[in-house]
Parts: sequence; structure tokens; C-alpha cells
Amino acid sequence: MIKNLVAFFEIPAVDFGRAVKFYEEVFGLKLNAMECETEKMAFFPEEGGKCPGAISWATGFNPSVQGVLISLRVENMESTLAIIGKRGGKVVLPKTKIEAEGMGYFSVFTDCEGNRVGLYSDNWSELCLTE
Repeated sequence: MIKNLVAFFEIPAVDFGRAVKFYEEVFGLKLNAMECETEKMAFFPEEGGKCPGAISWATGFNPSVQGVLISLRVENMESTLAIIGKRGGKVVLPKTKIEAEGMGYFSVFTDCEGNRVGLYSDNWSELCLTE
């Protein structure tokens, strides 16, 4: 059985600079951007020695609310959702408790490019504050 089945994700962008700034500000991190011949990529910080994914710009790779849904882990769902709204994203599904006991919360938003992205929090302190 393969552990950590997700190998890499790419989030498409129409306005590469705007998308990079959006994710840097929403998640409080620095993306490492690079340009290749026909595409641009901004890589999320490494986790366990591997890069989990990137913001990508390439001809024909377009944002969509109909595509695959990836969920990104956050420490505080409510503060993250507030930043998303300020940076041009929109909350599609507000903070929602996962029905299985102690599993945390999820939410769905569209980013500044129109991609549908999920948030997930299993932060124990957040669980205690809202229950």
C-alpha cells in the first residue's frame, strides 16, 4: 500500500502574479517562482523533503470550479477564510464540522483565479473553542 498517495498538485492561474500573491498572503508563506520556456510555476514550501504542489500558468491550463478539489490544511479556519475574502477569493461552503468525532472542520472557497479549493483543520484548540 502506498503512503501519502497524493504526489503533487498544480493550481492553474490566469494571472500568475495575482495568484502567487493570493496564496502567499492567505497561507502566510513564500512561494518559489520560476519561469520555464512555456510555463510559470510557483512552488509551495517543501514538506518532509518534497514539494507538495505549485501554482501553474501554461497555455490551455485553466482555472475551474468544476475540476478536482484539493484541500489544504490550516491552523485556524476562521482567520484563513477572512483573509481569503480580503484577497479576492469567495467562501463557497463555510466552516463545517466533519461528522466523524474529532475529525475537525472543512470549508470550500474559490480563489482569485476561480479555482475551487478546500480547507481542512484538525487543530485541537480550534475544535475545543467551537464545540
